[in-house]
Amino acid sequence: MSVKSSIILGIESSCDDTSAAILVGHEIASNCIANQKIHQKYGGVVPELASRAHQENIIPVVQEAISQANIEINEIDAIACTRGPGLMGSLVVGVSFAKSLALALDVPIIEVNHMKGHVLAHFIENPETHPPKFPFICLTVSGGHTQLVRVESHYVMEVIGSTIDDAAGEAFDKAAKMIGIEYPGGPKLDEYAQNGDPLKFKFAKPKVADLNFSFSGLKTSILYNLKDWQKEEHGFIQNNFNDLCASIRHTIVDILMDKLEQASIQTGIKEIAIAGGVSANSELRRRLLKKKSQGWKIHIPKFEYCTDNAAMIAIAGKYAFDKDIFADQKIAANPRLPW
Repeated sequence: MSVKSSIILGIESSCDDTSAAILVGHEIASNCIANQKIHQKYGGVVPELASRAHQENIIPVVQEAISQANIEINEIDAIACTRGPGLMGSLVVGVSFAKSLALALDVPIIEVNHMKGHVLAHFIENPETHPPKFPFICLTVSGGHTQLVRVESHYVMEVIGSTIDDAAGEAFDKAAKMIGIEYPGGPKLDEYAQNGDPLKFKFAKPKVADLNFSFSGLKTSILYNLKDWQKEEHGFIQNNFNDLCASIRHTIVDILMDKLEQASIQTGIKEIAIAGGVSANSELRRRLLKKKSQGWKIHIPKFEYCTDNAAMIAIAGKYAFDKDIFADQKIAANPRLPW
């Protein structure tokens, strides 16, 4: 007699994307995302506007996920939602909706740490790849976080390095804004960098102890160098645009790779994964794949699972569901949720 696969509804609302996904067993049946374009004219995410947009999007997105998965709402076995970290107003919308729906359906609710969700995205069933073997090191890089995580199992993870100030994704976006690229500038900078010389311009790299990162000094270096170069050459940014993009990208990826290499040496682990929005960066992916020649086993998520999405929340919820690790109706959003 076959055992029925569990059906998990995942909900993600930590920042400016409202997402819902249906996981059947280990396979994603749907993964719907509503993006918020309103933040572009402000050059960054406006928390109050994000919260309002989540309120407008959450019901239609969940309905669409259920419809695409071709299931009935009463077939859902549990609801997993991002409890944190993230923007408070955004998190409240997702957590409140998840709690209400779980109560109405009389199913368990599962709280998920957003960053752990990024790590566990590697275990979404994918016929093209194999998931990492334990233990592995995961570099999680996004607009809000930059961390090195030692992963012992689906349930045991340890942060062994993190940024002491800004995140790599924010550094990409802020640097892009300095040279005139609209928010979100990181992905566009990556595109322009394809046609530039990555060694044309040098920027300061911070020296930070242990396996930690820092990007605030790099942003300052880019800002002041640009001011000096523009004084020396009229139209400097326009004349050197692609080279600037390539040099900025090269510097940020250098910082990430240096610490990742140190982590591998210190731990002796060569099973390496990346996760988070910046893991979609083409230079970071290229540099990682080159490390295969040094014995690294590289794990890179599909593009749709790099940025914030509910599929990763659903798979994290699946592992909690299998161990009967449930939350209760008293849980609240926590923008600084620890590991």
